[in-house]
Amino acid sequence: MSTHSSPSRVICPISGKLYRPNELVPLASLRPALAKMVRDQHPELPEESAISRDVVNEFRTQFVRRTLEDERGDIGDLEAQVVESLRERELLSHELDVEIDRHLSIGQRLADRVAAFGGSWTFILIFMAVLAVWIGFNTWILRSRAFDPYPYILMNLVLSCIAALQAPVIMMSQNRTTTRDRVQARNDYQINLKAELEIRHLHEKMDHLLKQQHSRLLEIHQIQIDLLTELQSPRRPDRPKAT
Repeated sequence: MSTHSSPSRVICPISGKLYRPNELVPLASLRPALAKMVRDQHPELPEESAISRDVVNEFRTQFVRRTLEDERGDIGDLEAQVVESLRERELLSHELDVEIDRHLSIGQRLADRVAAFGGSWTFILIFMAVLAVWIGFNTWILRSRAFDPYPYILMNLVLSCIAALQAPVIMMSQNRTTTRDRVQARNDYQINLKAELEIRHLHEKMDHLLKQQHSRLLEIHQIQIDLLTELQSPRRPDRPKAT
């Protein structure tokens, strides 16, 4: 049983710490499954006991973990992180791009920039202009003194080297995109799982509150019926006084 140690502080019967009265939750207000878990582990608690919200969060975490294990078997790291976020009341949604870009190496940043430039119209226009100038110089301007006459073997060699270097750089950038998509998918899965658990918890809590409200309304209705019955019942006549 919780005992008052001061006018404004109450001891939680489970943790033994002091809390304000508004930081305690009555056992009767918990949903039945969660309240049953608390009573199973602490059978000495009376029905009118109240426990702290921190303790409720701990039991809620145990309940969610047990539910996931019953439905999915052994939970993994992703599910464990979701359960931990529920206990700590943390947000799982965050800016993944900022977090991923924070750990990039110089080579990865350079690969992204090369891939972005190589897939732009700026690169295509510059490349076409260089080819046109190369062919024009070796065909009409330099003519007999051309350093790469037709069929432009040196130009083909340069183009082959550029393609050979550009291909692995683009693949590096695509691998990073795949990694980013994988991280995004994991984060979306965790957010969806947490939302599903929260919605399920809210549904159960709403059902429990509706049942409590319904039972209280029935009690009030029964009291009103009893009062009306007493008011409508005929009163017994008073006995005459003895003279």
